[in-house]
Amino acid sequence: MAYLQLTAILVDDYDEAIAFFTHALGFELAEDSPSLTNDGRPKRWVVVRPPGGETGILLARADGDHQAGAVGDQHAGRVGFFLRVDDFEESHRRMRAAGVEFVTEPRVEPYGQVVVFRDIAGNRWDLLGPPRS
Repeated sequence: MAYLQLTAILVDDYDEAIAFFTHALGFELAEDSPSLTNDGRPKRWVVVRPPGGETGILLARADGDHQAGAVGDQHAGRVGFFLRVDDFEESHRRMRAAGVEFVTEPRVEPYGQVVVFRDIAGNRWDLLGPPRS
């Protein structure tokens, strides 16, 4: 069976992105290895993922003007990432205390509790909790 192993997020700085994902979101740093670009320049292979998760996020430092222009706008202003949590209120409180920028107020939808936040690069995410009974 196939599964989605990684998705990439363009970032300006590896270490700032690692700090955001591990401290503010509670992800684990799965890998941080030296690597090379296709033309031989140094880069890093940095992967974070939610604890116990199989799918990770490759934090890819923008390379060149074209990629730099896409940092924070990978989904043209739409929510492009969805983080499902078991305890919505606690996750929202912890993330707010860690300085995460929330761009909407929490609301209840048929599929669960939801609030939109921005990651370190400016991309929009949904924080999703279980439906209220």
